[in-house]
Amino acid sequence: MNTLFSEAIKLKDGVLYNLDYHQMRVNRTLQQFFGTSIDLSVLAQLIPEDKKSGLYKCRVLYNTRIVSVECTPYQFRSIQSVGVVNANHISYDYKYADRSDLNRLLEKSGCDDMILIKDRLVTDASFANLVFQSPNGLYTPTSYLLRGTKREYLLDKGLIQEREIRQEDLTQYERVFFINALIDLEDNISMDIQSLRYLT
Repeated sequence: MNTLFSEAIKLKDGVLYNLDYHQMRVNRTLQQFFGTSIDLSVLAQLIPEDKKSGLYKCRVLYNTRIVSVECTPYQFRSIQSVGVVNANHISYDYKYADRSDLNRLLEKSGCDDMILIKDRLVTDASFANLVFQSPNGLYTPTSYLLRGTKREYLLDKGLIQEREIRQEDLTQYERVFFINALIDLEDNISMDIQSLRYLT
């Protein structure tokens, strides 16, 4: 059986957001693993009428074809605790449907989410890319695990900048924001740096 990949797309009031960025990521994945492509524009025809009002997470499972599409109501996560965790064994270059390694690490941390550290470098959270706020601006690590669509969009718009961020650099920042396809910077899913729990 072919490896399954997933794509989570923001669906708001019947509109699929940043579809071009999702298409680029799907294309990279399919070229790497199967040497093929699929067209995500067909998703617009698959959205049920009762999902065309409100905010939904549109989860697409695919390999050489679209296997399933599921649209579920989306609510922002409450993040009260964030652990800084060693993740040298974690690899998530592509958006695999199987997230069991990340899920186990999150459960072990005992926190709502994690900042994952590989070779002393800051990477991602369990479900999001990271943006760090300093007096000089907003920065995202060059050492990300997954090339997130919202991260790419914000970089292209010049709203954030890339920078190498090591674990020992964290105290130079004031706040960390969690971003993904459904979470924008202005949604303020974030944590004060001084509140991080160091579990490495």
